[in-house]
Amino acid sequence: MLKIIPYRKCYALQVSQLFHLAINAIEEGVYSAAEKQAWSFAPRSSYHWHKRLSRSKAWLMVDDSREVQGNPLCCGVVNLETHFTSRGYIDSLYVHPSFQHQGIAAALFNQLQTWAISANISNLSVDASKLSKPLFLSHGFRLNHRSYQEKRGQIIMGYLMTKALTVPRQA
Repeated sequence: MLKIIPYRKCYALQVSQLFHLAINAIEEGVYSAAEKQAWSFAPRSSYHWHKRLSRSKAWLMVDDSREVQGNPLCCGVVNLETHFTSRGYIDSLYVHPSFQHQGIAAALFNQLQTWAISANISNLSVDASKLSKPLFLSHGFRLNHRSYQEKRGQIIMGYLMTKALTVPRQA
């Protein structure tokens, strides 16, 4: 059964592998082999992912019918920056290739958005990939402009997108 849980350190290695697999499973017509290799040439360390996710608000989609090293299989991850200068920035949204097109990215985004509204975050932003752009558009994001990130000598195109949230008024 699939369920969303808060990120925990014991999942850092699974997240690292999921990220690498998700990037490298992208079709060549979307991002080239060189771009994908620059984006993720090998899984990053679990230390890197734990540090990245523990400094933000993060959730995982896990499949508790399958286990990896004693934990349910991580099949998706999303995280939101909560620090002042980057508050409301969606840093990561990745789904394992075997679980794509099953609504996992949308469910993770909905969890993030619900929490952001309750935390009085008034705006969300994301540098969406070519693949995730339709998801964010379908959830009310507005395209600001194309964005470009340099990774290991490759320029990877994406889209800076934003969404205003309606936060509850304080009494």
